[in-house]
Amino acid sequence: MIKIFKRYKIVAVILTINLLLLLFKPQLGINSLKGTADNLKEMLGIMPPIFILLGLLDIWVEKETMTKLMGEGSNIRGIAIAFLLGSVAAGPLYVSFPFAGMLLKKGSKLFNVLIFIGAWSATKIPISLFEASVMGWRFMVTRYIIDIPAIVLIAYIIDKIIPQNEKESIYENVKSLK
Repeated sequence: MIKIFKRYKIVAVILTINLLLLLFKPQLGINSLKGTADNLKEMLGIMPPIFILLGLLDIWVEKETMTKLMGEGSNIRGIAIAFLLGSVAAGPLYVSFPFAGMLLKKGSKLFNVLIFIGAWSATKIPISLFEASVMGWRFMVTRYIIDIPAIVLIAYIIDKIIPQNEKESIYENVKSLK
């Protein structure tokens, strides 16, 4: 029972907060429950296809291939692939984290995975096309000129400040992914 509670403690906290809001501030509690339900519906609509794609990625892409393309020694090719994967992605940022875990499990370098997450959050092509139609191409290009070096710089800094033993721990944790 304690193991189950530990695993779902965030859900329990959210439910507790919603119930307390319902008791003490009913209108706020109703709004909070509606927001929670909407978020849950969105996640349930997005996550199953993502897990199917992750399963296919796990089966179809050999670890050796991923290590060659995005692992140690991949250099600019690994960075370009990370940007490409992150930029063509669809969905909210939280969807990138299971993909990031799979990339790590398949042998991608942490630096490239950080670039992938940064690209997912800032350089998605569908969003950029919408942005260009609303704000103009000049704005979009200017933002890319700023964002792309910033993503690489942030990934580099994070990669350098994380101690090697923590990196090894990250890789050990992703090995246990099923």
